[in-house]
Amino acid sequence: ALSLDMPEQNKRSSESPIVVERLTHHFGRTVALGGVSMSVAKGGVFGLVGENGAGKTTLIKLMLGLLVPFRGSVSMFGMDPVQKPELVLARLGYLSEDHDLPHWMRVHELIRYNRAFYPDWDDQYAEELRQRFGLDAQAKIKNLSRGQRALAGLLIALAHRPELLVLDEPSSGLDAMARRDILAAIVRTVADEGRTVFFSSHLLDEVERVADTVAMINKGKLVLCAPMDDIKAQHHTLTLQFAEPLTSPPKVHGALSVDGRGREWTIVCNGQSDAIRAAACTRGATIVEETTPSLEDIFIARAGRGALNA
Repeated sequence: ALSLDMPEQNKRSSESPIVVERLTHHFGRTVALGGVSMSVAKGGVFGLVGENGAGKTTLIKLMLGLLVPFRGSVSMFGMDPVQKPELVLARLGYLSEDHDLPHWMRVHELIRYNRAFYPDWDDQYAEELRQRFGLDAQAKIKNLSRGQRALAGLLIALAHRPELLVLDEPSSGLDAMARRDILAAIVRTVADEGRTVFFSSHLLDEVERVADTVAMINKGKLVLCAPMDDIKAQHHTLTLQFAEPLTSPPKVHGALSVDGRGREWTIVCNGQSDAIRAAACTRGATIVEETTPSLEDIFIARAGRGALNA
């Protein structure tokens, strides 16, 4: 797994809104997180990807001070979120996966209620978001669709222009158009203003569109953490053809996963493209196609059932 070393994390803690060191958490005998370390740089979009149940929401709850870690530490803006929750929460906006809003309130009451907690609340921006999201000010929260509740929660998270926006599965309930037109635009706008977005999702294509840095988590372990451009540059999908059918998968240095049969095999690799091509050719293979894999392809190669222990 790629992660920052500890001395570097300590040095950068003052400038990184989130620093996680050797974080471990259990629920009974189930290990939700097992020694996760990473640092989130200021002023970009950090995408956390993994299947449901991989540990993403547990990590976010630890960041917000809603859980106390078994081992390791979480630093938010250089502070412990359990010891100083009011100082940490005042500087971030949070949208939970379940969009837990008071159902008895109307939209305008929800806005008025939340503005009291934030000195930097921007009334004009809140109204712009309400109109943009198509939310009726008089509508009761309980009568909103799941997607509308997600947008109402996003409005509340955004209207005080927080330094850090934390989104846990923000697309839950949103249709494809809302995901692309609203969520992606908002996320990029926040980052372009120099603020930070921490964005958790199992929809890898969505993260691929907006994230600057990606962390992949699988069964509580960090399997990869790097800038998106580096991830795409270092991974390759090769389609290999052999003169004679193979009875077992070809072994190519740098391969993360191998799929195919007979004469044709597809390999997702990590490493220098020239070296991987040379390794394939020494196995007697002809490279019939080379492409850049999607983030989803890379995740499956590293964490899926066909992944190799390379």
